[in-house]
Amino acid sequence: MGKAHAVALSAVGPLFNTALRPKLQVIAATSQATAERYAQAYGFARATADWRDLVADPLVQAVVIASPQDTHRAIATAAFAAGKPVFCEKPLGASLQDAQAMTAAAEASGLVNMIGFNYVRTPATQFVRQLLADGAIGTVTWFRGEHTEDFLSDPNAPATWRTTGRANGCMGDLAPHPINCMLALMGPVAQLSAQIETVHATRPSPNGPAAVGNDDHGQLMLRFASGAMGHLYISRTATGRKMGYAYEIHGTKGAIRFDQEDQNAVYLYRAEGGEATRGFTRILTGPAHPDYLAFCQGPGHGTGYQDQIIIEAKDFLTAIAAGQPMWPTFRDGLAVSQIIETAFAAATDGQWHAVPHT
Repeated sequence: MGKAHAVALSAVGPLFNTALRPKLQVIAATSQATAERYAQAYGFARATADWRDLVADPLVQAVVIASPQDTHRAIATAAFAAGKPVFCEKPLGASLQDAQAMTAAAEASGLVNMIGFNYVRTPATQFVRQLLADGAIGTVTWFRGEHTEDFLSDPNAPATWRTTGRANGCMGDLAPHPINCMLALMGPVAQLSAQIETVHATRPSPNGPAAVGNDDHGQLMLRFASGAMGHLYISRTATGRKMGYAYEIHGTKGAIRFDQEDQNAVYLYRAEGGEATRGFTRILTGPAHPDYLAFCQGPGHGTGYQDQIIIEAKDFLTAIAAGQPMWPTFRDGLAVSQIIETAFAAATDGQWHAVPHT
């Protein structure tokens, strides 16, 4: 993610003609040698093995956090104390307590703060948000979302850092993205029930079978504050799925489908006209859709993963230039962390739980 953000900050000015043009001043890594290698590769003026050195540097006017989850809180609070806006990769820390502390620090500082949920920024999903806001499918009655991948579907895949610690499990790693998406599309969740499981209890390691210490998949049943019902499934063992960030939404006047593996298309159904001619229309994204034109003038040519990160950089710079928050802020990240914490509680006792809104 450090590379993705470095590339985005170098490209965002020419692409979006932003008022602010970033300069890559300092990059931090876990060792000086690694930091030096990254600085040369990505175009930073200086490298350091201590993130505190980066935050304190007077030439650094904003900080992007693309480090492990358990470092997010310390870096963000130090940056706010130094008077510097912060963009933090998801999730907002390694726990709900981290997310609460980071949000409090951000809001107390009055500085621009954003959290990185890149997939929700595709031109396609931004367009879907517009369709829903405009009432294109009427009153929404049901939502189904998923984030499914298969990078740990093979039971013989070895144990790694990903298979230890709750923050590295499926709910900590993958779930923040689709939860952010459903909040953006559907609004707040009132209550939920959940099941969270480990599919493969042990994995090979040099010392023999190693116990897997976190979850492989989970499902949530949802009741949104709007009254609509919903379901969310998250998995890192979904054989055959590579980037199954997908959703389906039903309304009283139509329906919408989207799948990130086909990220440049939205499928829209309108319940109008004769039954014989009704059907889902495949809409290919193009210059008429949000943030597309900066990349290409041709409809259907498409955008990709790196473009999502560039759009994030544009939004961060726009927020800094205006001195105003831009969605999603740390508080939006806190809302995601709150749902994850509630899901674990619901999975433990098997009951429906109200979702606190802090």
